[in-house]
Amino acid sequence: MSAFSIPLSGLDAYSSALSAVSNNLANLNTTGYKTETPQFSDLFYQQLGTTGSGNPIQVGNGSTIGSTETNFATGSPQSTGVPSDVAIQGNGFFVVNTNGVTSYTRNGNFNVNNAGYLTTSSGGLVMGYPAVNGVINPNGVLGPIAMGAGQTSPPNATANVTLGMNLNASDAVGASYSAPVTIYDALGASHQLTFTFTKTAANAWGYTITAPQSDIAGAATNPVTLGSGTLNFNGSGQLTTAGPIAVTMPAGDTWANGATVPATLFNWQLASGGAPAITQVASPSVVLSNIQDGYASGTLSSYSVQQDGTVEGTFSNGRSAALGQIALANFANLQGLIRDGNGAYTSTLGSGAANLGVPGTGSLGTVAGGSLEQSNADISTEFTQLIQDETGYQANSRAVTTMNNVEQAAISLIP
Repeated sequence: MSAFSIPLSGLDAYSSALSAVSNNLANLNTTGYKTETPQFSDLFYQQLGTTGSGNPIQVGNGSTIGSTETNFATGSPQSTGVPSDVAIQGNGFFVVNTNGVTSYTRNGNFNVNNAGYLTTSSGGLVMGYPAVNGVINPNGVLGPIAMGAGQTSPPNATANVTLGMNLNASDAVGASYSAPVTIYDALGASHQLTFTFTKTAANAWGYTITAPQSDIAGAATNPVTLGSGTLNFNGSGQLTTAGPIAVTMPAGDTWANGATVPATLFNWQLASGGAPAITQVASPSVVLSNIQDGYASGTLSSYSVQQDGTVEGTFSNGRSAALGQIALANFANLQGLIRDGNGAYTSTLGSGAANLGVPGTGSLGTVAGGSLEQSNADISTEFTQLIQDETGYQANSRAVTTMNNVEQAAISLIP
């Protein structure tokens, strides 16, 4: 009796629908989870004949789940304070490589593994555009992002020194004032120089720049003079000596630690922002600012993820540099993706190939570091759907009972 197959197909379809709702409810707190909604479809129809006017007489044969649609709406971001956590706001998926197999996920609950690479909680490598010496090539080949404690910031030799200071115009001729200045060589070692200013005449100050003899190989005197000359001022206390002043190592001398010595050790900049950095007015001699552009090497101390996916590292030497940029992928047909569990998706012919890029470009959304995307399952919506599916299941159960009663009545007609 075909009437039994019709409510049985309904029971099967509503059973699948209840499973989908239950799965959504089970994943209310799953990071990056996207709800799924079964779409019912009627089965083929049996044509019994036609009416006198030629209209077909048809009887349906039940229902089935024709498709399951995924709701890819963005979930709310939840701040975690964990720097390796990343939430996508808008379109896109993180690209993950697990033992050579590429998958995609919205779950940004990442960690840094023992090799120093950004990984998913299941161990897959999060792919992006690695930085080389702090420079990112977004048109390069995707690769894992190194952000472990082994990352270093190379040293930089001092090339420019600027002293913002005043020399006391009221001082008598012969008065002097000294200021220490630290510079760095090519190996990142620091050297403390001494800038000594001696008033030689009205509106004129001689200067001498010296370094300790112990810092310089081959030096015959202590301290070693690296530069000397005169600074001249006008009657308004403004510096008239032109700059910059090139400071050099004495011929034949080198740093004692073997660091490379450039032809010009550094340039002493006498102006800052277009105005003279040194003044001579009737107030105490003082250094207001001491700026130089060298620094020692440093190790990675912290990092943060920017909106465009750039992983910005901060180093112990106070420097910051890009470690890499997280990539995102999008697809022409999101419904064509296959769920693999643990928040992962696999592309198919139906989804089309992944369109890769950096966050905030094209159709791709931005990212938020220190946050996770919450599930987009809404408990009130799911409970409403649960009641509807339960009612449908009960109605089809009643239809089975009714058909059974009808069949029993028919059987009882037989003597």
